[in-house]
Amino acid sequence: MGAWPRAAREAWASAASVQAWARWQVRAAVAAVCSRTWVEMEFDCEGLRRLLGKYTFRDLTVEELKNVNRFFPHFRYSMDTYVFKDSSQKDLLNFTGTIPVMYQGNTYNIPIRLWILDSHPFAPPICFLKPTANMGISVGKHVDAKGRIYLPYLQNWSHPKSVIVGLIKEMIAKFQEELPLYSLSSSDEARQVDLLAYIAKITEGVSDINSKNWVNHEHKTVNKITVVGGGELGIACTLAISAKGIADRLVLLDLSEETKGGVMDLDIFSLPNVEISKDLSASAHSKVVIFTVNSLGSSQSYLDVVQSNVDMFRALVPALGHYSQHGVLLVASQPVEIMTYVTWKLSAFPANRVIGIGCNLDSQRLQYIITNVLKAQTSGKQVWVVGEQGEAKVPIWGGQEEVMSLNSQVQLSTRAMELLRVKGQRSWSVGLSVADLVDSIVNDKKKVHSVSTLAKGYYDINSEVFLSLPCIVGTSGVSEVIKNTVKEDTVTEKLQSSSSSIHDLQQQLKL
Repeated sequence: MGAWPRAAREAWASAASVQAWARWQVRAAVAAVCSRTWVEMEFDCEGLRRLLGKYTFRDLTVEELKNVNRFFPHFRYSMDTYVFKDSSQKDLLNFTGTIPVMYQGNTYNIPIRLWILDSHPFAPPICFLKPTANMGISVGKHVDAKGRIYLPYLQNWSHPKSVIVGLIKEMIAKFQEELPLYSLSSSDEARQVDLLAYIAKITEGVSDINSKNWVNHEHKTVNKITVVGGGELGIACTLAISAKGIADRLVLLDLSEETKGGVMDLDIFSLPNVEISKDLSASAHSKVVIFTVNSLGSSQSYLDVVQSNVDMFRALVPALGHYSQHGVLLVASQPVEIMTYVTWKLSAFPANRVIGIGCNLDSQRLQYIITNVLKAQTSGKQVWVVGEQGEAKVPIWGGQEEVMSLNSQVQLSTRAMELLRVKGQRSWSVGLSVADLVDSIVNDKKKVHSVSTLAKGYYDINSEVFLSLPCIVGTSGVSEVIKNTVKEDTVTEKLQSSSSSIHDLQQQLKL
C-alpha cells in the first residue's frame, strides 16, 4: 500500500502517541447509558438488562460489556435490526467506534462495528469495518469486499477464554500488519457512497461487489482441496484424496488447540502436496472445501448436540466461503442433512454448490452387493439409496427399461438392504466415498451420486430440507437431480416423513 496523502494522515492520525492514548483511556469515564442509543455517562446495568431482555445469557453479556466499556469508553451502543443472509431479521445490540492502529509510523483510527448475537458469549460477534465516504476497503486476508472482518480469534471463539476486548486487541494487531482501509481520491468518493449504502444494510448475502485485487490472485488451474477438521474422518479424507492423486494442493485445517494423533503423524511423515494448517486463509481458492468437524461437547439432548455443531459452523462457514467463493462446499459432518442445510444458509452459496455426502457410500455398497454378492442380472439398471442417513433411508431403481418386474426389484433391493445394514461406516470407508465425490467434482465427471441436496420441489416436499437424491455431480456441484420415472408410494412417504422431522428440528436451531 502506498503512502497516504498528508491531509488524510492528519485526519486519521491520533493527536497523541499510543502511550498518551492509553493514559487517556484509563482516565476516561467508565460507562454508557442504556437507552435506545447509549452515550458516555454512568453505566446503567439494569437498563442494559432490560434492553437485552431477549438475550439468552443476559447477565454474562452485561458483565462483558461493562469490561469493554472500561477499555473503550468512546464506543457508542445501540439496538438495531440485523438482516441475515436468508433475509430474516433480528434486533441485536451493536456498538461502533474507532480503534487505534499503528501503521508505518502513523496511528490511524479505524472505524468498526460489532454486532452482538443473542447467544453471546457462546457465539462470536459479527464484525464489520464502518468506512466513511472518503475511505475505501482493502480486501485481503482478514477483510472481504463488504467490509466483514475475519480473524483467527473469531474462528476459535470459545467461552469463557474468548472476550470482546481480546478480539479487539487481535483486530488491532492484524490491522497493523495490513491496513484494512485506504484514503480515496475525490474522484472516487461518489462511487464510494453507493458502496457505503450497500454496507449500511448489513446484509451478508452474495454481493456483486468484488475486489479486482482479490480475484486476480485466484489460481484457476490448480486443483486445490481443503479438508476442515483433523479428527479421524478428516485424516481419512486427506489420505483417500491424496491416494487418488486428484489434488495439486491438499490443505488439512486442524482446528484443535494441540496437534496430536493422526495429524501429528501426517506432519511427521509428510505427504506430497499436503499442507497442515490452523489458519483458515490457507484454504483460499479451493475447488472443494470438505467439512468433517463435529462438536465433542458433553451434551445433554440431541438438539443440544446439533446446536453445538451449528455454533461451530457459524464461525467457520462464512470465513471459508469468503476464501473460496467459487468452490463447492461438501459436508460430511453429522447429522449430514441438517449440517448441509446449515452450511447453505450460513454461506449464502447457491444450493447446487452446497452438498452433503448423504447416501453415496450406501448407494455404492448396495450396487456392489446386488451385482457381486447376490449375482443379480440387472442389465446395467442402477439402484440408489435415497432419503435420510440411518433407518429412514430407502432404495430406488433408475432407468426406464423394464428388465425386471417391480416385484423382483422390491425383493432384490430388500435382500440387499438387509446385507447393507450390517455394514458399519468406518472413517476410512467414508473417506473413500468423499474422495469419490471430490473426483467427480474436480474432474467434472458428470457422474450420478446419491448426495444430500435441496429436496424442495421433489416428491411433493415443500420445506427447505436436504435429503439424498440421485444427482449428476460435476465442477459446479449438482447440475441435475435425476427424477424417478416410476412413482413409488413407499419412497414418497418415507422421504416426506424424513423431511417433516428434519424441518421440525431445523426450526428449533439458532442460526
